[in-house]
Amino acid sequence: MNLAYRFTAFIIGIYIRITCRIDAPDLHKVPMQGPLIVISNHTGQIEVPILFHLLQPRKMTGWAKIETWDNWFLNWVFTLWGLIPVRRGEADTSALRKAIEALDQGYLFGIAPEGTRNKTGRLMRAHPGAVLLAVRSGVPILPVAHWGGENFLKNLKRFRRTDFHLRVGKPFRLDVGDVRMTRETRQQIVDEMMLKIAELLPIEYRGAYEKVTVGEKSFTKGVE
Repeated sequence: MNLAYRFTAFIIGIYIRITCRIDAPDLHKVPMQGPLIVISNHTGQIEVPILFHLLQPRKMTGWAKIETWDNWFLNWVFTLWGLIPVRRGEADTSALRKAIEALDQGYLFGIAPEGTRNKTGRLMRAHPGAVLLAVRSGVPILPVAHWGGENFLKNLKRFRRTDFHLRVGKPFRLDVGDVRMTRETRQQIVDEMMLKIAELLPIEYRGAYEKVTVGEKSFTKGVE
């Protein structure tokens, strides 16, 4: 890690300790080596820095919308962190290739299947695009759920600390066999992935996945 990276990690750690109270009792479940896809809900700006801080010194990366690089500060930070720009709403093969390369190098790769920030904290229906990387890479997938971060900006304006809760589930892999990857199939798979996140959340945060159920065929299997 270069000096700028370590300095940024240090500043982020101080900022988080000042503005948040972290409740993460099972963080030890996150493997500290080997390729891993982490799927999580996405409620705002704070969960990414918190995970970046808590999972040090793991090598981490993920996708971020390419428009973010138009902001000079975020351009510098995201480039420093090694995040991968992605063009949303289209088949970005370059972003997919870079993600697979990062996993091949043992990175932890973060994905928010909802595709955009969920400002209410309640889960939204996921987009099927997240399935492609999981199928192509074949690496273990770890569900992570968090809540409380949706109140971060409101609390910050009132000079209040935010109670940020984080839970880690059990790792699993996708087992798709020779199933044809139609859009409907990919949606069923991503819904099954999202249910792993929903199980970790309090009922009032499960939103669109409070009543969604897995179909007759399951595409996930546990990792021992």
